[in-house]
Amino acid sequence: MVVFGLSQLRRDDYFVTQKSKKTFEVAKGESIDSCLERMKAEGYAPVRRIEKPIFAEQISDGITQYEPVDRKIVFEAKIIQ
Repeated sequence: MVVFGLSQLRRDDYFVTQKSKKTFEVAKGESIDSCLERMKAEGYAPVRRIEKPIFAEQISDGITQYEPVDRKIVFEAKIIQ
């Protein structure tokens, strides 16, 4: 029979219920630092930063052109152990 302390069980239950990887998107009007703080508060550390451009379609003289108007920043994170 194995007996665990109460703190050991709570810590193990916490890590079992959390996903090992998660993505965090920087919201509109949110700074990158505040997104990283939010990530840290949930127990994750950044592993990869992905920037995706957002394009707008511009039609002039029957020619369709796509121009970048914004970007979306997404962080991939893993759980801190």
